[in-house]
Amino acid sequence: MAESKVAHNEEPIRLFKADFLEFFTHISPIAVLVIWVPVVGYFLYRSIALDGSGALTIVLGFLLGLFLWTFAEYTLHRFLFHFPPKNEWQKRLSFLMHGVHHAQPRDKTRLVMPPAVSIPLALVFFGLYYLLFTYVLMAPNWVSPVFSGFITGYIAYDMIHYGTHHFPIKKGYFRMVRHNHMHHHFQTPDKRFGVSNPLWDYVFNTMPPEK
Repeated sequence: MAESKVAHNEEPIRLFKADFLEFFTHISPIAVLVIWVPVVGYFLYRSIALDGSGALTIVLGFLLGLFLWTFAEYTLHRFLFHFPPKNEWQKRLSFLMHGVHHAQPRDKTRLVMPPAVSIPLALVFFGLYYLLFTYVLMAPNWVSPVFSGFITGYIAYDMIHYGTHHFPIKKGYFRMVRHNHMHHHFQTPDKRFGVSNPLWDYVFNTMPPEK
């Protein structure tokens, strides 16, 4: 990602000239819940009513999906949102995807992933898990619980990300993740890529020691 200077003005940075396109760059966290909670519910229902999965498969699959999300969160943030652009076209794309958030980190309407990004990504991951569990692992009844857990992880990530920027969290686990994310924004933008948890930062040595 190209380096973005922090803008301190309250007026949101405009990304598109067309009002129609600009509208879709401003997303409320409520939209995340409205869109994705029913998706989680559907895939859990499908696990029980259509796939006939047992309780153990559903619980383990759901937990596996949560775990897989943590890895997706880290890799997407590090390698997609922070990819080093090599030309003007890539710089523009990088700023649209994530640079605007680093330039204006307190803009409440650009803290959660817009559906124009989250829906295609969800379809890609669903396709990957469908192929993996159906044709490689020969366990098709795991697809629905794994994907429901994965999307639950995504919802938690977006809600935590919103909270780290707009709530004065002073205790416990969420204080720690807020501390890490604020350091990512203002001190080490090439480190601390985990937002909802720091697990993969420790695994891949992108968690710098505290000074």
